[in-house]
Amino acid sequence: MTEQLNLTCACVSLDRARLAQALHDALGEPGLEALIRERNPHLFSAQPVFIDQGQAQRMREVALALERVAALPAYRAAVLAHAPQAAQHQPRNPGVFLGVDFHLEAGRLSVIEVNTNPGGALLSALLARAQRACCDAMRDMMPDAAAVDAFEAAVLAMFQREWRDAAKPQPLWRIAIVDTAPQQQYLYAEFLLYQRLFARAGIDAVICDPAELDCDGSVLRRRADGVPIDLVYNRLTDFSLDDPAHAVLRRAWEGDCAVITPHPRAHALFADKRNLALLCDAQALRDLGVDAATAQLLAAHVPHTEIVHPGNAERLWAQRRTLFFKPWAGFGSRAAYRGSKLTRSVWESILQGDYVAQELAPPGERLIGAAGAQRALKFDLRAFADLGHVLWLSARLYQGQTTNFRTPGGGFAPLFEHPGGNA
Repeated sequence: MTEQLNLTCACVSLDRARLAQALHDALGEPGLEALIRERNPHLFSAQPVFIDQGQAQRMREVALALERVAALPAYRAAVLAHAPQAAQHQPRNPGVFLGVDFHLEAGRLSVIEVNTNPGGALLSALLARAQRACCDAMRDMMPDAAAVDAFEAAVLAMFQREWRDAAKPQPLWRIAIVDTAPQQQYLYAEFLLYQRLFARAGIDAVICDPAELDCDGSVLRRRADGVPIDLVYNRLTDFSLDDPAHAVLRRAWEGDCAVITPHPRAHALFADKRNLALLCDAQALRDLGVDAATAQLLAAHVPHTEIVHPGNAERLWAQRRTLFFKPWAGFGSRAAYRGSKLTRSVWESILQGDYVAQELAPPGERLIGAAGAQRALKFDLRAFADLGHVLWLSARLYQGQTTNFRTPGGGFAPLFEHPGGNA
């Protein structure tokens, strides 16, 4: 049923006037919508993606299964054995939420990767506030304002928990939202949304580049004002903080000078793509103490993945048309290759790098546009999960190899759950 809806429904659910109002309400600054239109013209899709409620429930089950497995001592020992040095430091706080990314095609739901600094959470919530229903059936599938309010409250509570778990006696007062040249980042608008979310809770928040920070070995500060930073919301893609440009953050992390979240240890436990080679193997999971039902659930939804090495190189080259190659420490589409498009020179670079080979799991397809002028886009799905709870589900529409936010008609899309169908 939902596959048919994705191929036939031409309804536009995005109300751009309500989106402008939602932006104004969230930020209190007129003109931000114009800024997004200029800098992010393909940030929001005007049309929804449909999935069955059973498929949505399966996404939640898989995301929570990943958390349960990552909590097991034997699993942690196995993945931390090859993790970067920074991941060996064990903080008190677990790290803020995961983004578990799925493809759904012909009824098959597949985990593509796990992220520990997933973007789009608050942008997806904002998008949900700007939806309109063209019929009663669609209205029943849309999240209501109460659901969006609850999600945003859960996001705030997650950061406050990070502070409490770090056993800090004083109230959380200042957060730094940190990324390289943050004002130039494509999702800078979301940094502003987090800043205002924290401000409404009485928490001062600054958005800064790591180069703006100093650490004396006991306290992390922003150099401009000298005020201590309590917690860093880390949006960097240098997951192990190895880059010399991030030495101050690395020192603060290893010296517990501030609460860093998400952090290198969380990335090693959840988002290192080498972990997929273990998560797809039911017997290997059982050997680590994972219960049979969880092991089978993950093996059924994590496509077969192998770490590329000289011993399997010849076989993987022969099978390349059925595989996708990704750097195990990479993110997004950086240096990722569909096997059918590999050249020998690229293959040699893969053999010299740190890559995994994953069985191809095609994305779903969504037709957008009015009747007679429709075109096909791909879509992927994301579950935002945190310590035993799946907080939100979202979708993204795109063309090309991976999500790029450069596709007219693409971007973050509302995910509507249809009551019919089976997972």
